[in-house]
Amino acid sequence: MTVDEIKQAITNWKITCHRILDLTMGVSTLMLLEFVAKPYYRPFIYSHHSDDFHLADTLGNSLGTLAGVFVVVGLLGGDKTRDHFLIKMTTISFIIYELAQPLLGKTNRPLGYHGNRFDRWTLFFIV
Repeated sequence: MTVDEIKQAITNWKITCHRILDLTMGVSTLMLLEFVAKPYYRPFIYSHHSDDFHLADTLGNSLGTLAGVFVVVGLLGGDKTRDHFLIKMTTISFIIYELAQPLLGKTNRPLGYHGNRFDRWTLFFIV
């Protein structure tokens, strides 16, 4: 997908059932992440010292990736080939962003790093 194809997709954008469904799923996942998972689920798991297979630690990566994929496909998708390409590129973009956190000069602890070691669960839940 080139820049010209993205421009053409934006200028020829039409509302379809597929796009409405994708955008609804993306916004719903984002709302689930921000209004349920982060304020309630994560503190509950941490306060009870429960083992949830690192789900509470990686909520932003797993649900954030889903939300990002659905929103991008809903906005720029059209046919199956383009949708599959957008899903792959959005996921790869999230992985590159996560790996590049130390290079971006983030002074707070990035999501994938605990101290000086990288947490492999972060990439697992992105994919």
